[in-house]
Amino acid sequence: MTKNIYLWVQRSVVIAFGSIFISAGIYLYLNWIDIFTRARGKQMFLGPESPAFNGWKTPPFSLNFDVYLFNWTNPEDFHRNSNKKPHFVELGPYRFVEKLDKVDIVWHTNNHSVSYRKKSVFHFDPEHSKGSLSDKITSVNVVAHSIALKFKDDNNFQKMLIARTLKMYNAGVSITKTADEWLFTGYVDPFLSLGNLLSKFNKDMKIPYDRVGYLYTRNNSATYDGHFNVFTGADDIRKMGQIHTWNYKKHSGTFGGECGQVTGSMGEFFPPNLTPQDTLWLFVPNICRTVPFDYTESVKIHNVNAYKYSAGERLLDNGTLFPSNKCFCLDGKRERSGVFNIGPCAYNASMYISLPHFYKADPYYLDAIEGLRPEKEKHEFFMTVQPNLAVPMDVGGGLQGNYLLEPIEYLPPFDRIQRAFMPLMWAEERVRVPPEIAEGISLVPLIILIGHIFTGVLLALGVILVCWYPAKLVTSNYLCSKQKGGFLKRFTSNTNMKTTSLPRKSSSDLENTDLLQKNKIIIIGS
Repeated sequence: MTKNIYLWVQRSVVIAFGSIFISAGIYLYLNWIDIFTRARGKQMFLGPESPAFNGWKTPPFSLNFDVYLFNWTNPEDFHRNSNKKPHFVELGPYRFVEKLDKVDIVWHTNNHSVSYRKKSVFHFDPEHSKGSLSDKITSVNVVAHSIALKFKDDNNFQKMLIARTLKMYNAGVSITKTADEWLFTGYVDPFLSLGNLLSKFNKDMKIPYDRVGYLYTRNNSATYDGHFNVFTGADDIRKMGQIHTWNYKKHSGTFGGECGQVTGSMGEFFPPNLTPQDTLWLFVPNICRTVPFDYTESVKIHNVNAYKYSAGERLLDNGTLFPSNKCFCLDGKRERSGVFNIGPCAYNASMYISLPHFYKADPYYLDAIEGLRPEKEKHEFFMTVQPNLAVPMDVGGGLQGNYLLEPIEYLPPFDRIQRAFMPLMWAEERVRVPPEIAEGISLVPLIILIGHIFTGVLLALGVILVCWYPAKLVTSNYLCSKQKGGFLKRFTSNTNMKTTSLPRKSSSDLENTDLLQKNKIIIIGS
């Protein structure tokens, strides 16, 4: 009896351990990635002493900033009666090496965020550039046309004064400057100088700059991109690097409704454990909005599995495919899909953003001009990220700035021109992590794989322990029944053998037996 109790307790303990292993295995299978993510978050959130801080503040590698400029070759043919389209030649890339640093850092423990400004220093890289900063480039006279556009709806007398001013300064539809003047150095424009003079007597007139240039004041500036406040992820790793406010506001004011919401990532970190169904949101201060990136394919970067996300239809749609994009159409004006207006973000200039060479845009834009050829390999705007860690491993492509030239009555030389979206320039910030950093990133999926293997081992061990005694009992019964069946079979076989082996009597023996029986009867009878 004692022995039976001991065996019963032993079997119960083994089955209990097996059940625990199975439960632990199932729990880890369902929650291992979240457990690892939370554990990693406690070590990797942004903080002055965290391992991620130094790489976040100052990237350990230089960034290549490539700029392409469009040279307008036939501005003299750009008039209403001309049968020639504006022709452009892309020049560049003009490569600049960017050294990025974050300054004016302030930590906020009350909401687990950090405030900072971005300071970028650019150095021209002639060795990897295709062209010189002294290249002469002809483009749209944006300043002159913008001034004329402001008086578009004024009375004829005011238009006459503006027309004479334009003529006095010999303002044309186009203007030619060097690549350096178009970019960081800028150039002095007579209308800008006049505006700065008048602003001294009129407080309502505000001229932001004293020179004109696409990237003027950006070099070595900590104020160009504005003031940022992002979450550190100390309370939730999924919030790490997500923007909270820009210039102390949660709404840009550039676009109405949700289109003006300040959301998304600043580009260094995204929510971990991404799937192909997720959309990445990148806040781009230069265009005052968040850019969506959708999954396109799975790739390998330095033998590390990664997901590639690209900007496309969702970014460029005018509200036809994505109704939520309607609030990007300013003043109720809806252009064909492929461009969006950033006028309020560019001092109310008639500026529009597209993908380079009007990639993925309505054919209308390419049909109106010549010289642009969109190609996916060159003009796709993409980010490739390791899905579990959710840090970019390869970033390429960019955005193109375009100016809408449209006719303005009674204001020559803009009264005889066609309506067209004129490409000005596009820039690409190319970043690809080096192999040594990719090697560190590869440890994350390896740890997750090890966790899954450990989970499988727990499940297998649990199943073995739970099923050991039942399997042993079934096996024993089967063997016993098999042995018993074999014994009966052998017993029956032996019996049959004995029965069949008895000697048979011959016919002579039978005759002798009958004779004896008869004699026995006669003797008894007598």
